[in-house]
Amino acid sequence: MAHPSRNCLLCEGKIMSVSTSPPEVFLTTREAAERCGLRYQTLCAWRSSGRGGPAYLKLGRKVVYRQSDLDAWLASRRRTHTGQEG
Repeated sequence: MAHPSRNCLLCEGKIMSVSTSPPEVFLTTREAAERCGLRYQTLCAWRSSGRGGPAYLKLGRKVVYRQSDLDAWLASRRRTHTGQEG
């Protein structure tokens, strides 16, 4: 079914949808490592081995981390004593 307006700015890509949420922040591997207190090589090794670590996005050849994913991953690593699993 065709859109009722021939000159719809939204359909022509001239207006982006309005969102009330803040824009997503993306970090490079180096920036993510620094934020988490890890080495760049550690994040690279975890990605290639599948050995846990924070979630990441692959955009073509580029790897980026969402700041919100890093914050969630760091929060999941929080412990109150050494006997806790994880």
